[in-house]
Amino acid sequence: MIKEKKQRPLLANTNTPDWPTFFTTLLDQAKDSRLQQYYSAGMISGDTPLKDVPFVALDFETTGLDPKSDEIISIGLVPFNLQRIRCRESAHWVVNPHRPLDEQSVVIHGITDSDVSDAPDLLRILEKVLDALAGKIVVVHYQRIEREFMNSALKTRLNEGIHFPVIDTLAIESAIQHRQFGGFWNRLQGKRPGSVRLGKARQRYGLPTYQPHHALTDALATAELLQAQIAYHFDPDTPVSEIWL
Repeated sequence: MIKEKKQRPLLANTNTPDWPTFFTTLLDQAKDSRLQQYYSAGMISGDTPLKDVPFVALDFETTGLDPKSDEIISIGLVPFNLQRIRCRESAHWVVNPHRPLDEQSVVIHGITDSDVSDAPDLLRILEKVLDALAGKIVVVHYQRIEREFMNSALKTRLNEGIHFPVIDTLAIESAIQHRQFGGFWNRLQGKRPGSVRLGKARQRYGLPTYQPHHALTDALATAELLQAQIAYHFDPDTPVSEIWL
């Protein structure tokens, strides 16, 4: 009998912490009551099958791409699981970056100075945002934006940052594309990995086209994309630890 060759894990996430244990440590270290409440909700274990995981898709629009010098200006989030997207529990906030908006970024996201002038600072809605994330796996399309901007924003305001597990639909799609179309022989045949931008990735799964660069719409688009990726490429009994970061 010929033994099948075992495929390598899709994502290189061996350095990912054991999130439930890490949350216990973070709770002990947190000083702000809102962060304490967030960490005290705990985190599911890594052996939880994807079909049982509570997810929340998260998207930010920002003043630019550098979390050290730019700010969040809108937040969209959508709770979901593999069976259902909970649109009634979704939320969207515009927040005040306390600076004039760059004309180029306004063209991209459509949020203007007048939109943010009376908007609250992130701290005023932080408890609501963290309550919506508590106990759930955050799903994003390109983890550096949501992770680094949230961490930087809280360091500025609270003098302490935040850590949370994510599933990155961009990282998943990139790994799938390289597994299917990467390598020397594919290059010889003129095949190459496709774009992993949110809209392009959605097209591969027959998902509808949405207007990009609105935090709530992009969060919804990301939730739908993960559902499709798992349906096409994963067993729903796959442990979440195989794809969380």
